[in-house]
Amino acid sequence: MRGGDDEPNGPEAAADRGPHVLREYALLADGRRGALVGPDGNVSWLCAPGWADPPLFSRLIGGRGDYLVTPANPRFVWGGHYEAASLVWVSRWVTTNGIIECREALFFPGEKHRVVLLRQIRAVDREAVVRVRLDPRADFGREPLRDVRREGPHWLARSGSLHLRHSGGEMLDRTEDGPLCGEITVPAGGRHDLVLEIATRPLDEASPEPFELWRTTEFTWRQLAPPLAGGPAQRDAVFAYVVLRGLTQPGGGMVAAATTALPERALAGRNFDYRYAWLRDQTFAGRASALIGRYDLLDYAVAFLTERVLADGDRLSPAYTVDGDPVPDQEELGYLAGYPGAPPRVGNWVRGQFQLDVLGETLLLLAVAGRHDRLDQASWRALELTVRIIGKRWREPDSGIWELPPRQWTHSKLICVAGLRAAAGVASGGQAGRWLALADAILADAAAHGQHPSGRWQRAYDDGRVDAALLFPGIRGAAPAGDARTEATRRAILAELECDGYLYRFRPDSRPLGDAEGAFLLCGFAAAMAAWQAGDVVEANRWFERSRAACGPAGLFTEEYDVQQRQLRANLPQAFVHALMLETAVTLGQAVPCPSPG
Repeated sequence: MRGGDDEPNGPEAAADRGPHVLREYALLADGRRGALVGPDGNVSWLCAPGWADPPLFSRLIGGRGDYLVTPANPRFVWGGHYEAASLVWVSRWVTTNGIIECREALFFPGEKHRVVLLRQIRAVDREAVVRVRLDPRADFGREPLRDVRREGPHWLARSGSLHLRHSGGEMLDRTEDGPLCGEITVPAGGRHDLVLEIATRPLDEASPEPFELWRTTEFTWRQLAPPLAGGPAQRDAVFAYVVLRGLTQPGGGMVAAATTALPERALAGRNFDYRYAWLRDQTFAGRASALIGRYDLLDYAVAFLTERVLADGDRLSPAYTVDGDPVPDQEELGYLAGYPGAPPRVGNWVRGQFQLDVLGETLLLLAVAGRHDRLDQASWRALELTVRIIGKRWREPDSGIWELPPRQWTHSKLICVAGLRAAAGVASGGQAGRWLALADAILADAAAHGQHPSGRWQRAYDDGRVDAALLFPGIRGAAPAGDARTEATRRAILAELECDGYLYRFRPDSRPLGDAEGAFLLCGFAAAMAAWQAGDVVEANRWFERSRAACGPAGLFTEEYDVQQRQLRANLPQAFVHALMLETAVTLGQAVPCPSPG
């Protein structure tokens, strides 16, 4: 329950209570940007106009901008759900004098230069009174509202370079330089629409009708619903695809997450900006969507990777903006308090890294596209160039999947082996032979330097420990089926890195698992697929069910899961976890695609 008779009332008090635990947030996204709405109805995060632009609402990390729609009665319990196969969120508050709902969405499909945030208040059983506070402040809260005026039912204003128009809030008022505030009363069984438009240019055209905005949004999400025939995890699998679609710019990159600087561990210095497109993550999403017969995310991933490989060649970066530009350098925002436990920052130092495994993952994705006859000439050239880059650079140390100091990471070598074998499967005879020979050479080197005396793969050429990343080469086909090293590696990883049904990446030091970082949900789903591959159906489903339960009420995953406290850690939502959850669900038969026509 939130609130109480002796607690301060009013939207200002509600907005000043600080952020919530991450499991209580829901995502609104339209492919071009995303917002987080909390249990009190506060949209406390929204970057505009694009994913990595400065936020208009930044209270999540200590800024001053937000948009609150909350019951006037402070005694309520909160719930909510997504409407089927969409990112339309329904907040639901049960108060001591009635039930109130608020539908929330970003207009979909999103427009490049205009953001449209839809909020529809519903009085479910009795008259409802809600408090509203609209306080847009661009550039992490540093740009106040200006040029505020009311024109009929609309409020118009500026914040920074952005133009704003709010419809449906004519009963709101503003004092001095403060936010728009007021109460809205909705009769029993009625509804009231609020529409906030945010644009990079003046909003001179007529204000759109809320009915049409909702109708288009609902229709577009329905059209995108993946064709699944059933399975125990069908609903979660559909939602995973929906999240990935919401995080992907049409024809462009997919952000790793919608947020920045949310801590992996409190006061540990590990909080990063994930509002960029990691190539590896997008290969996971493309592969997963192909499994369910939705080729849009596969095509977007292929197009994005093709463009970057052909443009940058052996200078390929692990991550870019969703438009394909370089990721800016990391910068601390010392003027903000940050989310509790971490200083705020933007940008990312990944830009200068070499990650060899990204090349292998690129080949794996392009091979999937090739098997579905979805490679054009440019993409085929990108595939051939990627093979040449691997041939040139595979002996170099790299930062690997976990973005650590450069070493000879065994996982990086083996994923390249898997990628080369997959690429050979869609190549002509002469090419296929050369690529398989390169794969054999890399595998032989890994066996000579990255194989533990016990017969399993080890973390790096100079590190005999296990690493959960080593599950992936076996899943992706780096070694022939039945290779004893694959099963020996799997068993060693589970024996060393499993705790309470969750899997950790590696042991960073002598502390118990869970002290240094949370369980890695990506690894838990990988464990499920590895068990399935080993023929252990029961264990595969146990890993799947345990991992897919590590989310909040909205069904969103983060990168890490704090097992002891049952809390989500790091940026929200983490795209590659949703991608691997989807792939695992289909692989295990937990979600069943519809048969292909013909």
